[in-house]
Amino acid sequence: MKPNRIVITGAPGTGKSSLIKELEAQGHPCLHEISREVILQAREDGYEQLFLEKPLLFSELLLKGRVKQYQTAEEFKDKFLFYDRGLHDVVAYLHYVDEKYPEEMQLICNKHRYDHIFILPPWEEIYTSDNERYESFEEANKIHYYLESAYKSYNYNPISVPKGTIEERIAYIINKLNL
Repeated sequence: MKPNRIVITGAPGTGKSSLIKELEAQGHPCLHEISREVILQAREDGYEQLFLEKPLLFSELLLKGRVKQYQTAEEFKDKFLFYDRGLHDVVAYLHYVDEKYPEEMQLICNKHRYDHIFILPPWEEIYTSDNERYESFEEANKIHYYLESAYKSYNYNPISVPKGTIEERIAYIINKLNL
């Protein structure tokens, strides 16, 4: 039995990673966001902001890593597997920066399907920036739009997670999944 693949997505600073960490602490299997790993590796290779300097290269590396994550679902025997972002986030960000990309990326997104998409809205009160999160809150709002649009364009109906404590947000997600 393959687990149901559940994506937690949203613009930067919306609480995705905190939710994933708490879901994991509660015993749910989770696959973590890999973009920071790609960013750190790019810095070692001499790129300060690979996504800004070479968005297509960054996106190709990210997509490759997320496909590997997607394939690891075969190793899990749980009913649900949570992902901190999905493959479709890659094309959403490329749309956000108005970057053309190969059709193969669309084919990969069409081939790899998730069971549920939960999207966290921008939330100014919890938003912070850091060395890897350089977007302003206004940019986060635009990214949210592109994320939601991307998933809808691949025939998903993203479920918006209301603002609240981590516990409240997890309860909302679990309730929607009928766990």
